[in-house]
Amino acid sequence: MARSSAQTRKLKEFGNNIRRERVRAGLTQEQLAEKADLNPRTIQKVEAGHINILVTTLAKIQAAIGCSWLALLGPDVKRRGVPLWTLEK
Repeated sequence: MARSSAQTRKLKEFGNNIRRERVRAGLTQEQLAEKADLNPRTIQKVEAGHINILVTTLAKIQAAIGCSWLALLGPDVKRRGVPLWTLEK
């Protein structure tokens, strides 16, 4: 099933959020992959907005970077009514 342009845009935004937080943490894609116990290609694909990931993979990335969930998911989450306390580090 083909993705809509809105879905593609959201995946790219999500990937940019991960890249931004990874760089802030001073990690390369390879270092993040190692810390998160993931394949480096997975990190590359996520940051490029090419793939969607499971929540368990997101949790590994979030823990490895050491940032808040909100930093990865973006400010859009706030507008969708997700309780922010559930997204705290």
